[in-house]
Amino acid sequence: MIIKTAKYIISSPTYDVCPEPNKPEYAFIGRSNVGKSSLINMLVNQKNLAKTSGTPGKTQLINHFIINDKWYIVDLPGYGYAKRSQNDRNRWEQMIEHYFKKRANLVNVFVLIDARHAPQKNDLEFVNQLGRWEVPFTLVFTKADKEKPGVVKRNEQLFLDKMRETWQFLPQSFVTSAEKKTGRDEVLQFIHDCNIRVNEELEGNNF
Repeated sequence: MIIKTAKYIISSPTYDVCPEPNKPEYAFIGRSNVGKSSLINMLVNQKNLAKTSGTPGKTQLINHFIINDKWYIVDLPGYGYAKRSQNDRNRWEQMIEHYFKKRANLVNVFVLIDARHAPQKNDLEFVNQLGRWEVPFTLVFTKADKEKPGVVKRNEQLFLDKMRETWQFLPQSFVTSAEKKTGRDEVLQFIHDCNIRVNEELEGNNF
């Protein structure tokens, strides 16, 4: 897939004021500081489309970007940021749950996992919640350039092994590096294939 245009559209506090749900949509989410904005910028081949920050938990809204005028990337607020207040966490949980359950054109959620670390409890809890909500997702292991390849592979396998304890079928997974553009072609091909599969339905139903 060739990315010709990628534009910021809007930041929304709730799912019901997001853009009209008439195009395929792909959401990106992960723990704070997992490299989400850097990954999105790498995918669209722009340096500053999604705003990066050294401050964890900066993204607070549902951020829409339109790609090639045909589909959306959505940058969602990260989870697991300890300094958030309980009220903030409750608001985040409600916003995310409503978005995942009610956003009719959501095709897939990319759950970002830091490849430098062994499986983290909040990552596993989050993918299990997606499973309970029956939300389709894939795993994206980020920051692969920050560790030795053997460590990255081991951490990926450990995470999948933990999922096997409760999951009958595992989601597809990708290993990425925003700096080296590792995994870019694979993720974009996955989105391209999904778009082909859903476009007919999107056009027919008009959501």
